[in-house]
Amino acid sequence: MAGTERQRELRRLRARRKKTQQILAKAKKANAATKVELARKLRMLTPGADVIIKREGLV
Repeated sequence: MAGTERQRELRRLRARRKKTQQILAKAKKANAATKVELARKLRMLTPGADVIIKREGLV
């Protein structure tokens, strides 16, 4: 991988933010069962998922 450790860290952060936004966009249109699945995916994706899940009312 090219780049310094900080650049790789920033790339991972940006990818997590993008993926989180995609999951939250899907959650707005989802039914209850799908929201549970999206909350599970968020928990695997990011360490701050519990705050996001609570804020967005996914579970």
